Amino acid sequence: MSFDDEWSQIRSEQARMRLNQLDGGGGGGGSAGAPDLKTSAGAKKAAAEAIRQTLCPETAKAGDHADAATTAARTAFGGWQTASALKTVDETWSGQVKLLLGRLTGEANALSGSGLLFQQQDLAVRDGYLQLLGGQGHG
Repeated sequence: MSFDDEWSQIRSEQARMRLNQLDGGGGGGGSAGAPDLKTSAGAKKAAAEAIRQTLCPETAKAGDHADAATTAARTAFGGWQTASALKTVDETWSGQVKLLLGRLTGEANALSGSGLLFQQQDLAVRDGYLQLLGGQGHG
C-alpha cells in the first residue's frame, strides 16, 4: 500500500469519527435525552493492559530496529558527512521513541488510576449529599 493510499484511508476513517456528540441513533439514554455518562473499569483495564503488553513493547522494538538500521548506515558511510548527519537522525529518533514510550506509560497509568478517581468522586458527592441531609438517609 502506498503512502498516498494509506493516508487517504486514514483521512476517510477520521471523517467518519465524531467526537463530543451523541450518536445519530438516539443513544445516550438518561432523562429528556440527556447523555448517559458511564465508565467501564474493565474497558479501562483492558486498554491499559493493551498499552503495556502490546503498544510499548512493539514501539520499543520498532525503535530498536530503526536504531540498528541507522547504525549500519552510519558505519557504511564512515568518514563522510552523511555519517554525522545520520548520527543526528539517530539521536533525534531515540529521543522521540523515549518520549513516546513515556507518554504511553503515562496513559496506561492514567487509565489504571482513573477507576479509583471515579470512586473517590462518587464518595465525595455522596458525602456532600449526606451533609445536606444532616446525616439522614445514610443506610
